[in-house]
This record gives sequence, C-alpha cells and structure tokens, in this order.
Amino acid sequence: MAQERPANKIPANQMPNQRLANHILPNAATMIGVCVTAVGLVKIAEPHIGPSRVDTYCALAALIFLASAMCSYMALRFEGRERMSASLERIADACFMAGLLALTVVTMLFAYEVI
Repeated sequence: MAQERPANKIPANQMPNQRLANHILPNAATMIGVCVTAVGLVKIAEPHIGPSRVDTYCALAALIFLASAMCSYMALRFEGRERMSASLERIADACFMAGLLALTVVTMLFAYEVI
C-alpha cells in the first residue's frame, strides 16, 4: 500500500533541505579540513622527502573550497531572492567540482612524484 502525503505537506522536491547548497556547504567545509590536514602532513614529511609544492597547491584547493562554501552559504541566506540564490548555488557547485578536480590532480601528481 502506498502512503499518501497529507495535503499540508510540502512536496519533497521543494523542501528547503533538498537544495544543493545544503549539501555543498558542509562538504566544502570538510574538504577545507582535508586540505589543511594535507598541508600539515606535507610540512611534517618535507624534511624526509625533500621540498615540494604540494602544500601550496593544497592551500589553493582549500581556497577554491572556501569560495564554494561561501557561495553556498550566501545562496542559503538569500533564499527569498530566487535568481540570486540559484546563481550563487551554481557558482558554489562549479567551485566545489573545481576544488575536487584540483585536489585529485595534486594528489595524483604527488603520488607519482611529479611535484
């Protein structure tokens, strides 16, 4: 038996917690933490492995994730202004994906000792 949704309930696709910005914000903050951890570990390991620029590149990836977090936060704060909120959410999404790509590339290059 399928349960019917009461008439006063908001449809699932319009519920506020279903917005992409609600998912980007905590994950972008987590990824900033991952980048900070990577920077710290590289700084600890540099005397043993020699100088590298991985810490610099991870710090840049953290800034990309920061831009993503800020845009998703602003999108949530400006919910009443639909066009602005949607634009900020798209920017947050693009920054988040760019940060993931950047961190993956840095990781691969570091793993293969290119950087």
